[in-house]
Amino acid sequence: MTDLTKTPVTVITGFLGAGKTTLIRHLMQNPQGKRLAVLVNEFGTMGVDGEILKSCADENCPAENIMELSNGCICCTVADDFIPTLERLMAMPVRPDHILIETSGLALPKPLLKAFDWPAIRSRITVDGVIALADAEAVAAGRFAPDVAAVEAQRAADDSLDHETPLSEVFEDQIACADIVLLSKADLAGEQGLAAARAVIEAEAPRKLPILPLVDGVIDPRVILGLNAAAEDDLAARPSHHDGAEDHEHDDFDSVVIELAEIADPADLATRIERLAREQNILRVKGHVAVLGKPMRLLVQAVGERVRHQYDRPWGDAPRNSRLVVIAEHDDIDEAAIRAVLAA
Repeated sequence: MTDLTKTPVTVITGFLGAGKTTLIRHLMQNPQGKRLAVLVNEFGTMGVDGEILKSCADENCPAENIMELSNGCICCTVADDFIPTLERLMAMPVRPDHILIETSGLALPKPLLKAFDWPAIRSRITVDGVIALADAEAVAAGRFAPDVAAVEAQRAADDSLDHETPLSEVFEDQIACADIVLLSKADLAGEQGLAAARAVIEAEAPRKLPILPLVDGVIDPRVILGLNAAAEDDLAARPSHHDGAEDHEHDDFDSVVIELAEIADPADLATRIERLAREQNILRVKGHVAVLGKPMRLLVQAVGERVRHQYDRPWGDAPRNSRLVVIAEHDDIDEAAIRAVLAA
């Protein structure tokens, strides 16, 4: 893969319990000669899905290629977590051939697709396709999810979500953004249930979509990978109930990643970050920094002039790379000026 080739990303969406993690495990075990990477954003079960997938890690998808985003809705933490995580994957010594993203079951997929237009990644990554999983038995019964109470509990636990949006609208948005819909647990639904679920989805879909049955996450990877959909350039064909809403709009903000040499004094770095907030209207700074003579990495988090830093874990065998993500309103981002303050 050359540097001019965009790395394909498959977005896998669907309610809690629809079988997203099971599908990803199957893809990891059948990579079709590709080196995979996985991002997990299943808020409310964070740590569980990631550990399940890491237990399946091998040379085709090593443990370091499986990352979790735990700060709520993936599309609300674009600059803070999502973009830097993708950049870390792209900067690995062996770059992944294909990236799988498991969204939170309650995430709206369209705002995530918009995030792929961010300058930091749009020239290097493309959305190969959006795969929506739906529990066939639940959809046939009009529930959309196998355990509605668990889904509601997941939503209540995430303050970044719109708790007023009906689950039916979330489901419809997932279908509207999809390139392929997989009806999971097809064996439990039976032929009659599959037919009923298919009718529901066909009625909701804004265009004709492939709708395929799925049992235990098993499907030929060639069916869902390599779609070349470039979904980030096809947003008009993927209508949402939330089109035009101000929620999840990221156009007013931008970010830069600043790499630093090892520092000697964390307090001095904190002072520099406070100066950025005062003089350049910087909103957020987050990252890890190497401190001379310290085996632990320094976690730095700042909101405006409020800066916190603490040693969180040893560097171990990992490279001692200091990287800070700096976020501000679009008109306030001046990378040279930011770098001058932080790296002086």
